[in-house]
Amino acid sequence: MNKDNNSKTVVVGMSGGVDSSVAAYLLKNQGYNVIGVTMQIWQDEENTEVENNGGCCGLTAVDDARRVCNKIGIPHYVMNFKEQFKCNVIDNFVEEYFAGRTPNPCIRCNRYVKWEALLDRSLEIGAEYIATGHYARLEKTPEGRFAIKKSVTDAKDQTYALYNLTQEQLEHTLFPIGDYEKSAVRDIAYNIGLNVAHKKDSQEICFIPDNNYGKFLEDIGAKVPPQGEFTDKAGNVLGTHKGVHHYTMGQRRGLGIAFSERLFVCDINAESNKVVLGLNQDVFDSTVYFSEINHMGLERFPENREVSAKIRYNAKDQACKITYLSDTLARCDFVNPVRAITPGQSIVVYDGDIVLGGGLIVKTPIEEERI
Repeated sequence: MNKDNNSKTVVVGMSGGVDSSVAAYLLKNQGYNVIGVTMQIWQDEENTEVENNGGCCGLTAVDDARRVCNKIGIPHYVMNFKEQFKCNVIDNFVEEYFAGRTPNPCIRCNRYVKWEALLDRSLEIGAEYIATGHYARLEKTPEGRFAIKKSVTDAKDQTYALYNLTQEQLEHTLFPIGDYEKSAVRDIAYNIGLNVAHKKDSQEICFIPDNNYGKFLEDIGAKVPPQGEFTDKAGNVLGTHKGVHHYTMGQRRGLGIAFSERLFVCDINAESNKVVLGLNQDVFDSTVYFSEINHMGLERFPENREVSAKIRYNAKDQACKITYLSDTLARCDFVNPVRAITPGQSIVVYDGDIVLGGGLIVKTPIEEERI
């Protein structure tokens, strides 16, 4: 136990899963004054849905987190962040899908709920840090900046979803399990008798446990986009689509189009209400434009040398170079084409294991005007 940590308070975001549970346990063993907090952000899930789908935000998450806190001997509280979650995550999710883009709600939840609302409230009650069960590490670069570093396990690395945290937020952040493999985390939980040791990981978006985005968007009560035309790249009509909110770049399943070759979504135009289909090679490109830039490891991306980047959570980062088009817009040129560049998703730039930052993928430089 580190006696220097005895007077330092850390609020751990407790999702009811094994990762955040072990994070809290490790911090207590390191001598911190640990407070477990479960964020109430989505209260309309049925218990059975949460249990069956590995949800992290419902009532069973509260129960599991409370039992873990009792077991390891720390206090547990539930804090209500429903309003922040709705404004920053759900409303954006709906708006982006209706605009023909594909958002990443987990990234926005991290930035605006977990690391803004929760951190602000934690500092208000006298805590020095917040901590989560993310598989990531934190270090200070030679330039004196805080940067997120990949975890020791590529299979569970979660740095992609954390690229847009600010320097002030990182200064008050701890990642206790970034140096552990997932199997080791489960072993720790099992050895200390935590009931969540073998609880399955959350796989889908917490507020859509059945993963049916289209139905969620139609049930939410907003005016949904109407049916429209499927076309090929030349503009020839191939059929009727169900509404642009049902599709994402690179999608093949659920199109309902009979054709001699497999077709994929290669463009979505909400203004014209058209979804363009093409062949597999049509969804590959080498150039990505991005805005809403957040710099992390460096104040600016290096423009005179090769780095790496990835355009989705489960992708492997690939070699590229970054060029600034303005202070708010940049271009990434990959050495090799990447599949299904998707407006609304994020691109994250790395220098080895260090996150340099990233931004929101836009369709063309003209889309900077919407930011």
